[in-house]
Amino acid sequence: MTEQYEAPGPDGAPIAGHHGREGHMGEHHVPAPHVGEHHGDEHRPERHVPGHHVPGHHVVPLPDEDRALSPYTGYTRAHWEAVADGLLGAAWQWASPGRALLDLPGRPSVSGVRSDGLEGYARTFLAAAFRVAGAGGADPYGWLDRYADGLAAGTRTPGRDDAESWPLVLGHDVHGQPMVESASVAIGLRLTRAWLWDRLDPAVQDRAEEWLRGALRHTPAPNNWYLFPYSVAGFLESVGRGDTETARARERALGLLEGWYRGQGWYTDGDGRAFDHYNGWALHLYPVLDAHLASMDGELGNSEAAGSTPGTTSGAAPEVTSEATARHGARLREHLESFSLLFGGDGAPVHFGRSLTYRFAAGAAVALGAVTGHTPLAPGVSRRLLSGSLRYFLDRGAIGTDGLLSLGWHGPHAATLQRYSGPASPYWASKAFVTLLAPPDHPLWTATEEPAPSEGPDRVLALPAPGLLVQSTGADGIVRLHNHGSGNVRPHEGEPASEDDPYYGRQAYSTRTGPTSVENLADNHLSVEIAGLRSVRRRIRPLGTGQGDGWGWAASWHLPVFASGPPMVPGLRVESVTVVRGRYELRAHRVLGAPPGTLVRQTGWATGPGPDEGPGGDDGVRSALHGLYGWAGLDEQRAPQGTAFTRWARVPRLTGEAEGTALFAALVTLTAEPAAAPLSEAVSEVRLPAADLDTIEVTWADDGSVTRVAFTPLEVTHTDRVTHMA
Repeated sequence: MTEQYEAPGPDGAPIAGHHGREGHMGEHHVPAPHVGEHHGDEHRPERHVPGHHVPGHHVVPLPDEDRALSPYTGYTRAHWEAVADGLLGAAWQWASPGRALLDLPGRPSVSGVRSDGLEGYARTFLAAAFRVAGAGGADPYGWLDRYADGLAAGTRTPGRDDAESWPLVLGHDVHGQPMVESASVAIGLRLTRAWLWDRLDPAVQDRAEEWLRGALRHTPAPNNWYLFPYSVAGFLESVGRGDTETARARERALGLLEGWYRGQGWYTDGDGRAFDHYNGWALHLYPVLDAHLASMDGELGNSEAAGSTPGTTSGAAPEVTSEATARHGARLREHLESFSLLFGGDGAPVHFGRSLTYRFAAGAAVALGAVTGHTPLAPGVSRRLLSGSLRYFLDRGAIGTDGLLSLGWHGPHAATLQRYSGPASPYWASKAFVTLLAPPDHPLWTATEEPAPSEGPDRVLALPAPGLLVQSTGADGIVRLHNHGSGNVRPHEGEPASEDDPYYGRQAYSTRTGPTSVENLADNHLSVEIAGLRSVRRRIRPLGTGQGDGWGWAASWHLPVFASGPPMVPGLRVESVTVVRGRYELRAHRVLGAPPGTLVRQTGWATGPGPDEGPGGDDGVRSALHGLYGWAGLDEQRAPQGTAFTRWARVPRLTGEAEGTALFAALVTLTAEPAAAPLSEAVSEVRLPAADLDTIEVTWADDGSVTRVAFTPLEVTHTDRVTHMA
């Protein structure tokens, strides 16, 4: 293993670790040295903490690769431990004197600096807890001593405006971010009970419980947030502190979760149709992890919960709890059947939805499935996905020279963020370290890596429940997600164009491209332009999906909305169908109710400049767009703000005219194949069987097969060579 380096604090002074603990932890532990202060216990040995960058070396020192065991990534379990330790060492350079807050440098979130400091503590605690629990309590860098000190200091006078106090856990509408962090604190305490919680002074335990109960007594946001009090209650019950309040929180969360389940392993994040990465790193993770930890209570020292008296736990009959556990596990398994295809051959998760700065947290569901056995994936496939995702981000600068995860995707990227994103937000990536709960002799670590699902033959997967269509090509490892069902507009909300969200409103997303910003031309978008004003797509109404042998389709409709002038045009409506086969995308649209003078514009994928066009290249990824019917012109537009993948982007665009009802069809492709044939050669014939602009037929040049799209009633078919009668 490469040398580990001593991590200095912000002032250059090394951080000292704690000795192993004896008996109960009280409140008199000496915090780490800090600027301008001296905290005695001069006999305490200093520990070398990984995570500090030394010029000429890796930001996070890693072991040697093992290409025999891991032929795709080279990573082993030791790499995961090293990354966890490196991230923790760098983050702890920014701890408050009493260790209650980790005030990482950067722009504050909307919740404020104190909440951000709690976020730094809680999210890194989750990584430390998985790290130590996965090692059976071994804690070579003394992480748990630090978190014990911080827990004591942060809960001493919560809500006070001093150097250490944690903010109170209140409702989501009153600076509610601490409720999110309470779940990470609770899960961390549950994972490390035998080595941390059980050794705390009883007064600290009582204070911690009182602070955590704020999550049970206030209203979460109407989405995955209900799983935060659920997780808090699970911890309290596991240590014999359950009551009707904890039971009520858990029952409420599970009830809502049932209502949000849509099938095929997919939940919507709250009422509505928000299908995104929160499925994996929240909606599946919390209930399945809770059940797994309950089964491990004895191993983690949680013996009291098993023998607690009635009323101190959830009160649910064992068979009911067992039934729910089995149901959640089966849903995770089914989710992974489709979700495992959303990682590219380079390890990247599909770039879609909010909170993408959590990066390799996208693998949390894959890891939890492997740990619990609720997975359809072979162990070598799971590790290839997990380590591939981790390595993807490490190789592309997600960790800065200061050892910290930046706010962005590869590196810093402002357009990827939300208002709630703060300096420590990226550390929800800690959820991926649930993989360390698999011990060293687990098949997840001992099996040889196998190809990811996207590295085999071309795949097409239609998902009717979320209204998504997945398309992958083995030649370049690119995965594309065509969105005809997921959006972030809640049922009670309107559709103001001013709230256009590039991470939901575009027609397609991939593992090699990101959406353009709202200030630039929208990529992968069908816009209706009236009097110079361009529409956006907000609420997506799914019409269906389907698939056959090597092809698939998805369809939806929407009401075009405008940011200025009248927000909508009466009777104006767009119906859209995407058909995929191989690397090709057929996009067909029917525009209804268009007033005279209407322009319609279709854009393709946003990619960076080519290798001969200056800096900021895109590794050979190319975007192409070819009009088949209804289009009058093709040009290329620039997006100077770029995407999460390139500093500067270009976007192909088709333009046509519409009045009343109009039909449009185009071929689109995103490829990294070096000798891909031009789109103009892909289709040999386009036909409209009738004059009512209802149906279009496309004949493919390679095999003479025909794709037929009919809008009324909606019907999409793909057949072998057809001979048309004169």
